[in-house]
Amino acid sequence: MARQNLVGTAESILPAVAIALTTAIFIADTVTDLEIAVPAFYSAVVLLAVRFCQKRGVVLVGAGCIMLTLLSDVLTPDAVVTETGVINTTVSLLAIASTTYLALKISEEKEATYAARSQLAHIARVITLGELTASIAHEVNQPLAAIAINGNACLQWLEALPPNLPEARRAAGRLVSDASRAGDIIAQVRNLTRNVSPEKKWLLVNDIVRSTVVLIEREIQESQISLQIELADQLPPVLGDHVQLQQVVLNLLLNSIEAVNMSPQGPRKIDISSSLNNEEILISVRDTGVGIAPEIRERIFSAFFTTKRSGMGMGLAVSRSIIESHGGQIWATANSPLGASFQFSLPIDDGGDIAS
Repeated sequence: MARQNLVGTAESILPAVAIALTTAIFIADTVTDLEIAVPAFYSAVVLLAVRFCQKRGVVLVGAGCIMLTLLSDVLTPDAVVTETGVINTTVSLLAIASTTYLALKISEEKEATYAARSQLAHIARVITLGELTASIAHEVNQPLAAIAINGNACLQWLEALPPNLPEARRAAGRLVSDASRAGDIIAQVRNLTRNVSPEKKWLLVNDIVRSTVVLIEREIQESQISLQIELADQLPPVLGDHVQLQQVVLNLLLNSIEAVNMSPQGPRKIDISSSLNNEEILISVRDTGVGIAPEIRERIFSAFFTTKRSGMGMGLAVSRSIIESHGGQIWATANSPLGASFQFSLPIDDGGDIAS
């Protein structure tokens, strides 16, 4: 956590460092009479700009450095045009222009990497939902069946002589509640399948856990697994993307279900919990499955590494990428005497309001 805070602080002061460096170079180039291409050091300013500017901003910084180089030649006291001075200015302008071009290429590569990572996460979500088709259909059918039952009950109460309006009103209320539940499940599936750019908002982690559990309830029941949920009260909100964080929780729970199903004997149990640990929220998924062999523990988060016969080896790799993009960490440990624990942390904001 200390390392993450240090990186965040360094990122926030980069604009000030760039301005200070630009000012120092301009003064040195204008006031001093050095026989070197001082403006060439503007290249460092352009490279710094890549860390906190978009492509257009990088272009403007490069153009600004070129303008300052030419302005410095005009403002230099007792300036005499010499061959060395012309060469130094030309070299500096070429250096700034070349660095700006390379900086733009770096910025484009970063954007392409982010886009590819987002696309990969989307593919992994679609594949995961494909595996949950039966479970999702079951979860939607339950409220739909309840809607039909409550709708018929409402009609019967209204057709009675005299009509039983209080009972009809209660039946109608249950009908609306069941319709909302079905709509919520469909909305979750739709969000998970949408290919949109990540959008970070203030979220309650406990809500993400609860909504994810709804999607796998049938898998849990059919596997005859005991699921224990222990969510800490009054957890502060975190800044994150709901769909991506739900994808991580879903991946970990599905992995635990499969691990328990592969275990030949012993208790069939999965525990998921949330807690507050210093300046971060900790989510833990523990199971009594086959566990993790020591020789592969360091490789399970690597792309395309899998111990499943039909696995792609992308679930945990994508999960690690998502958690790290949220400023957190994810890791796995072996349980004693059997099973494994997967945990991830998410940093919190000191000024966030407490919420349940």
